[in-house]
Amino acid sequence: MSEQNYGNPDSGAVARSGQPEGQFAIENPGLPPHRPRLTDTDPKAAKRAERQVSALFLVSIIGTIVFFLGYFATSNETIGELRVQNLFIGLGTAFAMLGIGTGIVQWARTLMPDHEMIEERHDIRTEEDRVIAEEIIEDVIEESGIKRRPLLRNTLIGALAVAPLPAIFILRDLDNSEDYGVERLRHTMWDTGVRLVRDPVGTPIKASDITIGSAVHVIPEGLNELEHGKLNEKAKAVVLVMRLNPDQLNISPGREDWHYNGIVAYSKICTHVGCPVALYEQHTHHLLCPCHQSTFDLKDECKVVFGPAGHALPQLPITVDSEGYLVAQSDFHEPVGPSYWERG
Repeated sequence: MSEQNYGNPDSGAVARSGQPEGQFAIENPGLPPHRPRLTDTDPKAAKRAERQVSALFLVSIIGTIVFFLGYFATSNETIGELRVQNLFIGLGTAFAMLGIGTGIVQWARTLMPDHEMIEERHDIRTEEDRVIAEEIIEDVIEESGIKRRPLLRNTLIGALAVAPLPAIFILRDLDNSEDYGVERLRHTMWDTGVRLVRDPVGTPIKASDITIGSAVHVIPEGLNELEHGKLNEKAKAVVLVMRLNPDQLNISPGREDWHYNGIVAYSKICTHVGCPVALYEQHTHHLLCPCHQSTFDLKDECKVVFGPAGHALPQLPITVDSEGYLVAQSDFHEPVGPSYWERG
């Protein structure tokens, strides 16, 4: 810009209010010229890109197979085996999702049309809208090339067909055994006379060890010695033990002897989706689940006072043995875990 025009409002460098339409310092340059890609001009490059996309869809299918191998063919009885299983499940799921996502992106980048389009708005008319919608769908199908590229179509269909299966198997184990679901959660290792021991060390606990305001994580005695199914049993049997002033407990009929001098034991498994309840507020006597903030009132038999949980925490009846150690009177009187299971 010349020196004499610097800062001059009439130089034309800046659009001003009231300026006639179409008069701007820089005219609209419009859309840049379309530059064809290599796959648009070279059939061999297009075929190569098609094979690449199909290979990515196959990677997704292989990832799903790896997931199933880890989920069903890998043992999980020990911590080491569980880590190997989780590795297969994680890698399988990752490659299943990554293969589909990357394949679709590569398909769009190399094979689908990339020319710019401008569509004028039109009046809304029911019949015309239907016709226009059909034309749009036909254009999308035609431009995607899915009709004339059977390799892409078939591998994509295969990947999409098997990709949801891992989620289905995780959410529902497809177990045909008779004790599936709530029946499996109805029974734990707790039984008459089974001592309460500290988790994870396994040392027994005397009633005198539990002070008012404390919260102790316990498991049934003998759980650490299991050779098979230890983690599954622990997932059902973990318990929180706390002590209150007996006068603070609101006890319902039939539970008068379920506590010992204000010492109470409740399942740690939240009745919402099964997260571990691990936070105890001493002043309010509330137990809090950190996953979705379900809150249970310890004074009122762990009934729900806030959050999405729909059921109180199951109580474990306890007493002491001849040596003063805390023991269970029986198993839980109801299933532990999420309340969306049928409990009848």
